[in-house]
Amino acid sequence: MENEIKYFSLEEVAKNDGKNGNKTWIIVKDNVYDVTDYVDDHPGGGELVLEWAGKESTKAFDDAGHSGDAKKELKQYKIGELREEDRKQKQKKKETDKAKEDRRSFCSYLTCGLC
Repeated sequence: MENEIKYFSLEEVAKNDGKNGNKTWIIVKDNVYDVTDYVDDHPGGGELVLEWAGKESTKAFDDAGHSGDAKKELKQYKIGELREEDRKQKQKKKETDKAKEDRRSFCSYLTCGLC
């Protein structure tokens, strides 16, 4: 059953922060990657990877403007996915942010007078 997906908690990922002999794991788009063997080969320098070790790094990864080749290369380091419960925490935050935005839009509508 090599195709069985392994699931990791945020806490498990956080322990793999690349410090004190720990492995170097990152989360990108709910996927968990063990980039321990890649840190020294990263074109931007290993310190950039280590800055996000043990953390959710999707925004940083996307903001860096990685090429399609870099995204393909990342796939070989995938060891599993973030467990559903931890994904929901992020989803709840997104829903909360959306609700705040909706309230602002509604308040703008009420105070505008031109709508």
